[in-house]
Amino acid sequence: MKDLVKLIRTAVWLSFFGAIYQELRKPPEQRTWHGKVAGFVPYDFRPPTFERIRAAYWNPESDVIFTDHVLGVGWAVNLPTAARKLSEIFSQYASAARGEERSARREE
Repeated sequence: MKDLVKLIRTAVWLSFFGAIYQELRKPPEQRTWHGKVAGFVPYDFRPPTFERIRAAYWNPESDVIFTDHVLGVGWAVNLPTAARKLSEIFSQYASAARGEERSARREE
């Protein structure tokens, strides 16, 4: 488990420094301070706004669970969507468990 934590920590730091390097390679007038490292990991070093925070962490209309992080490197979790999807998974599991109980009772 320690090795996994070290690996994740190293990946985060590499992404962070990769994002900074990627921006500093651009001419100053072309630096946006947001984008993706290696075309995959999102980064955003602009000051956060309330609208971007709300869109990343609280957007119940969206079906996307993982959104771009508002500040820093990585992803944010869209909380209402994640809660809805977890609720769907639990209800499917509960209904499947009830169905197994009923079939076990019929066999007795």
